[in-house]
Amino acid sequence: MGGARFLLGVKAALGLPPIGTVSDSPHEITAVVNTGDDVWMHGLRICPDLDTCMYTLGGGIDTARGWGHAGETWTVKEELAAYGAEPSWFGLGDKDIATHLIRTRMLRAGYPLSAVTEALCDRWQPGVRLLPMSDDRVETHVVVDDPEQPEQEKALHFQEWWVRYRAELPARSIVPIGADESAPGPGVLDAIAQADAVLLAPSNPVVSVGTVLSVPGVREALRKTAGGVVGISPIIGGKPLRGMADACLTAIGVETSAEAVGRHYGARQTTADGVLDGWLVQSGESADVPGVAVRAVPLLMSDVDATAAMAKAALELSGVDLA
Repeated sequence: MGGARFLLGVKAALGLPPIGTVSDSPHEITAVVNTGDDVWMHGLRICPDLDTCMYTLGGGIDTARGWGHAGETWTVKEELAAYGAEPSWFGLGDKDIATHLIRTRMLRAGYPLSAVTEALCDRWQPGVRLLPMSDDRVETHVVVDDPEQPEQEKALHFQEWWVRYRAELPARSIVPIGADESAPGPGVLDAIAQADAVLLAPSNPVVSVGTVLSVPGVREALRKTAGGVVGISPIIGGKPLRGMADACLTAIGVETSAEAVGRHYGARQTTADGVLDGWLVQSGESADVPGVAVRAVPLLMSDVDATAAMAKAALELSGVDLA
């Protein structure tokens, strides 16, 4: 959700309409999107992050929830419940199911996820090129104490840990299964290499941005790109604005603070695997991230204008001249 809303602001900062597309803009925005949350449910392939970006930028998101379709109905969900079909803790709306049906049919016909995503975006016209981080299957799993047998460990798909258990089961580890054997999706490395600026959205540092960085070649591409790399802190006042990013950070031994997350990403110029040149933190806060230019600006994405100002500050810190 944070990444999708941030993209609305990036578009506005560049003079583009937040919703939809225009044909004569000199600007091109590419979003490399996490697919580690993707999951099979009721025989359908669900891609929550890709769909949230697509619906948000295409004007079809349920703004109150921040995910799923606006004006959604739940007839299929209710019928599945009547059958006692599992999983019962993950609800799919009727309109949303249409997206998953198309995706699943295309995947089973042999199309890669990147081609499927391009086809789905042809319907929504998001005005941003949405690229899956990989066409390969990568799924984030969380190792916890088994809630039914506490003395034993159990691996849960991220969605079950996040949605069913609300991240309340302490995570022993978080692992992007399949990442080591995956390859970046088509266009991902080229987009990073050719970018005037790369912005790390204020998304979950562990299971969103971190999973993208786990795909071999992505971190190296960020370290080599000529464009400035600037991240936006998802932590304000020691707390994540939405979601349970603090539970994820605790699982990897990182303090829930803007400074700690900035240090976790690391400086591109002075650390062996760091990716940042700049780091934005909330106004009134400070952070010491060695080798990284830190700037404090308002980070609350209260509306598109506020988000655009934040995105503009990130672009300027990256070295892009917006004058």
